[in-house]
Amino acid sequence: MSDKKRLFLVDAYALIFRGYYAFIKNPRINSKGEDTSAIMGFMNSLLDVIKRERPDHLAVCFDKGGSADRVEIFEAYKANRDETPEGIKTAIPHICNILEAMHIPIMVKEGYEADDVIGTLAKKAEKEGYTTFMVTPDKDFAQLVSENIFMYRPVFGGGYETWGIPEVLKKFEVTDPLQVIDFLGMMGDASDNIPGLPGVGEKTAKKFLAQFGSMEGLLANTDQLKGKMKEKVEANGELGLLSKKLATIMLDVPVEFNAKDFEMSEPDVPKVTEIFQELEFRRLIDNFTKTFAVQQTTPGEVTNKASEVTKTKETPKEVKSAGAGQFSLFGAEPSSAEVSTENTLERKTIENTSHFYQSVAPGIATKLFVKNLMHQTSVCFDTETTGLNPLTAELVGIAFSWEVGKGFYLPFSEKKEEAQELIEQLRPFFESETIEKVGQNLKYDIKVLAKYNIEVKGPLFDTMLAHYLINPDMRHNMDVLAETYLNYTPVSIETLIGKKGKNQLSMRHVSLEKQTEYAVEDADITLQLKKLFQNELGEANTQTLFDDIEIPLLRVLAAMELEGINLDEKFLNSLSEQLNTDISNLEKSIYEAAGEEFNIASPKQLGDILFDKMKLVDKPKKTKTGQYATGEEILSYLAKDHEIIQQILDYRGLSKLKSTYVDALPNQVESSTKRVHTDYMQTVAATGRLSSNNPNLQNIPIRTERGRQVRKAFVPRNEDYILLAADYSQIELRIIAALSKEETMISAFKNGEDIHASTASKVFNVPIAEVTREQRSNAKTVNFGIIYGVSAFGLSNQTNLSRSESKELIDTYYETYPKLRKFMSEQVDFARDNGYVQTVLGRRRYLKDINSRNAVVRGAAERNAVNAPIQGSAADIIKIAMINIYKKLQANNYKTKMLLQVHDELVFDVYKPELDAIKDLVKTEMEHAYKLEVPLDVEIDTGLNWLEAH
Repeated sequence: MSDKKRLFLVDAYALIFRGYYAFIKNPRINSKGEDTSAIMGFMNSLLDVIKRERPDHLAVCFDKGGSADRVEIFEAYKANRDETPEGIKTAIPHICNILEAMHIPIMVKEGYEADDVIGTLAKKAEKEGYTTFMVTPDKDFAQLVSENIFMYRPVFGGGYETWGIPEVLKKFEVTDPLQVIDFLGMMGDASDNIPGLPGVGEKTAKKFLAQFGSMEGLLANTDQLKGKMKEKVEANGELGLLSKKLATIMLDVPVEFNAKDFEMSEPDVPKVTEIFQELEFRRLIDNFTKTFAVQQTTPGEVTNKASEVTKTKETPKEVKSAGAGQFSLFGAEPSSAEVSTENTLERKTIENTSHFYQSVAPGIATKLFVKNLMHQTSVCFDTETTGLNPLTAELVGIAFSWEVGKGFYLPFSEKKEEAQELIEQLRPFFESETIEKVGQNLKYDIKVLAKYNIEVKGPLFDTMLAHYLINPDMRHNMDVLAETYLNYTPVSIETLIGKKGKNQLSMRHVSLEKQTEYAVEDADITLQLKKLFQNELGEANTQTLFDDIEIPLLRVLAAMELEGINLDEKFLNSLSEQLNTDISNLEKSIYEAAGEEFNIASPKQLGDILFDKMKLVDKPKKTKTGQYATGEEILSYLAKDHEIIQQILDYRGLSKLKSTYVDALPNQVESSTKRVHTDYMQTVAATGRLSSNNPNLQNIPIRTERGRQVRKAFVPRNEDYILLAADYSQIELRIIAALSKEETMISAFKNGEDIHASTASKVFNVPIAEVTREQRSNAKTVNFGIIYGVSAFGLSNQTNLSRSESKELIDTYYETYPKLRKFMSEQVDFARDNGYVQTVLGRRRYLKDINSRNAVVRGAAERNAVNAPIQGSAADIIKIAMINIYKKLQANNYKTKMLLQVHDELVFDVYKPELDAIKDLVKTEMEHAYKLEVPLDVEIDTGLNWLEAH
């Protein structure tokens, strides 16, 4: 061993928080639903330090209980900090277990911060001839820097920088590192709630230190200051001294530096491996074993004890999880193109990765390319277009890849005839029933190609849909997937065409070379992702969902979106005028009740009127900014007691209806089709439900008369057609009755009873014929509320029942339906044990907070454990119905088209001569989409507009 003795002291929480927030947009969730981002981030940093520096001595320092001394002298110290995220709280025990297994000492002292522990140890080690490196990004540690004590700071983007005395002097513009304490005391620290001197920022603090040398020097020479600054400093001298004291790292913590205890030693490899396997850190196991494997010593490098004692380690056997989408994150490499995600310093880009991307010239080259293309069994393709709207976008080029690191790009002419001529050459490929087509968000490409009269046939593999099934709570765009799974950062589209806005270019204006590199890279990366995800689908038990539901549905949705729906713009204009009148009348009523005019849309002005002037509530709630809370949840609770509040809610509802739908819908009519084309997104809702966008037709309010009127604007194609709406009746209640095996409910459904009247009869103990309208209404609220975990408080808000009456009703409900309660309890238990719940088709909803120590967070996860399988099963069933109906419509060459899917309802544009056949077809397929113990029931109606049909 070298005579040089180096000690590394790690600021645990600083690196844990840093690691956690590094993954905040893309959290690491394992199959148990645990957020392991903080553990992953911290371990990456720790192993990186060990690999880079091979320290002789190492310790990890934690806070415990905060700084008792600082809180004693300043009660508000760190009082403004947000509560520690749950993902960090749950990470600490795991991190401590890992450190213990690695035989790395944990230094912690009750009532002291890690800063103080590190400061004390660093100074003690210095006296014993050690060079100490404080591993932390926290600038406060700069005050400790000396000839033998350094800061070892992780920097943004990867890597580390070492701060010695010269770096600190330059950074803070001081002559001695100890002046950093004065600097921090003068300017304060918002994160620690250190007040500092009012009006003194970074520049002023540096100026004062250059002039006066210290806080005390400044306060002794305030006569040299001028104006308001002089007044502020003189008036807050004691605050400045207090701030300096708070910023001073303590050097007398009762901890000892026993060098032997801090020596790097051989880790307990089996134990560390076991913990990593439990957390599903498969790649981290590899990183760990490589870190502690023998290292080749270079001249001048110190050979450390760890590398001496751990010369050979057997790579642990890979243990596959039940599959929650994490296998691909940390598992064995499926291809040579995949690289570790652990070290972002090695992140690949097109600049540092070997690749062969080639543009294909027209003529003989294109013919040879197509000939080669037709010999492939699976090809990834990606269209490049002039815009994001597939209905108006024109092809600029298409990229193809079927071998990792290689691909081809076919540029398209701006002239329609030439573009069509080229696409015709590719028709055999796209319409091949045997060649698998791979893509990211294939629905977009299918819609673009449909404009060129090309139908994409054969097997499909959509990486976005695959990842949605593997890990539904993550984002699914290609850049995120590439960085997460391949450690690869693709070329940004903005580097080619600029940022969004009027100055953004079209892809047509980008050089062919750049088009080729960008487009083929997308196809290449998507192909690599497909190779990962096709295995992971099986691991997560979602292959059948992918093959039988999501991929077939992709084609159905593409057809629906291309079809669009007709809109009666004249009616909407008329409705807009009516709404103007309604809104104006409400304004007058509100002003009259308030006794003055004000901006009803201003939360501040509204709060002042309701709670300061009118004093409608004794102790009104306030927001974090100090103004009165006037959100819908607050006002809804007060509405039944105060007419003005109900009027305000009505005003808001009508104003939103007018701006979001009545005035906006005509602007969303596509000029080329004269129809509205919503986008259905399969990868947004974790429950499996579809989302509607541009415009969102699923959020049109239907509980108010004016809201229902909006549906009147959606009309058939022409007079030869009629709209048909088919709606599942109480499908969620039927599903929960079937899954819970609650015989009483099952019997009511089988007998065709009114389920709400039946429930009311049982819980209120009256004959079904004597159930009142109010009793039925309350029973209905409980029936649907139970699925969402309604409380007595929530039920009392939704009904005229008191809190105690609501509790009694819920208790009676559970007594009436004991198997329902048992089912709900079992769902929560299953989630606790497995980290997820699933639908009738096996669609998983991961619940990372199901074992949270925070009761509020845990309660929300428990409600989802009950609700997600019900909502998700309903979503699965209607998807099956959509696929089967679409196939029948296609097979029989019906003119009728499926247009919309809204919650549990399907809307069709029916060719009138086909009406009877379509009614039978739709009802049969919807009611037989999935067999439950409870029969599915579908209500069908028709009309000259959507409102009539519904």
